[in-house]
Amino acid sequence: MANPFKSFLAPQMEQYGEYRQSLGYTATAITWLRLLDRYLVMENVTTLKVLTPLFFIKMRTDLAIDQNTINQVIDGLRGFFQYLVRIKFCQANPLTGVPRFKRNNIIPFIFSEHETEQLLEAAWQQVRRENKQSFLGDMSCCMALQLLARCGLRISEPLRLKVSDFRFDERTIYIRKTKFRKDRLIPIPMDVANYVSDYLQLRKTLLPADNQNLYLLACNPTKGLHAQRIRNYFHQARKEIGLTQTKQVIGNTNISAPTPHSLRHSFAVNTLRRVKERGDSPQNALPVLAVYMGHRMYSYTVYYLKLTDADQHRNLIDFMTKYPFSP
Repeated sequence: MANPFKSFLAPQMEQYGEYRQSLGYTATAITWLRLLDRYLVMENVTTLKVLTPLFFIKMRTDLAIDQNTINQVIDGLRGFFQYLVRIKFCQANPLTGVPRFKRNNIIPFIFSEHETEQLLEAAWQQVRRENKQSFLGDMSCCMALQLLARCGLRISEPLRLKVSDFRFDERTIYIRKTKFRKDRLIPIPMDVANYVSDYLQLRKTLLPADNQNLYLLACNPTKGLHAQRIRNYFHQARKEIGLTQTKQVIGNTNISAPTPHSLRHSFAVNTLRRVKERGDSPQNALPVLAVYMGHRMYSYTVYYLKLTDADQHRNLIDFMTKYPFSP
């Protein structure tokens, strides 16, 4: 492990991480374990006796992260200690009685269709042409943003695409190992298919003839893109079009800043809005949209119905920011 755990629970944490990995889970639980590991070291904890519900209530207060994330941390650590009980390392789960914070309402940033077009145009404009590697990497970032905005992908999904996953004649892409370990084949708009086809032709001219890079979105002859490069590219384009909104917390409402994931939210909301504008029922479109976006639960897609009045939400946010309520 690149960054080994350092607390007295390090062997059990490594064992738990390997156990979850063997079951096919992502590394999210390891993130929560690292928080606990650092906190145990900081507090100089060396024995299980200290790990009481009060200890974790204090830890919950000390962590400088939002309440929704705190709830995820506590849930993740509860699973870890349940595992320790199961292997008889400890007798009881100290997090059983630790309550969750009341979940904050989250208002995601929604790009209008016009703002989406502006962002994608700004992304094309900032492509560097000084050398082949920067040109290829920037064009790959542009292509990733196209897929997020036009097809509602998660940021991790275009990064895993292989060249063979795109079929121009069928106008489809095959997405493997999504967030919930589900594969899906989705049709893509004709303009996106043309963009990908043109990108692949450019890719051939920029990479060596014997190139063995199987990733669709390449940053050099051997590697695919990294998510952070796409995020950096996105934020530069966002600044270029004047979207400077930052994350705000007003009462129990979190108002999100624009992020690459906002393009996925915006794809869903604007799709439902177009369905409504042509006189059809957005409710009837939800099952198809849920499958297209790879949602595990139908309720995740229903949530987007509440955001179809995004313009009113934006006006409300502006008002709340200018005139904050104080009792």
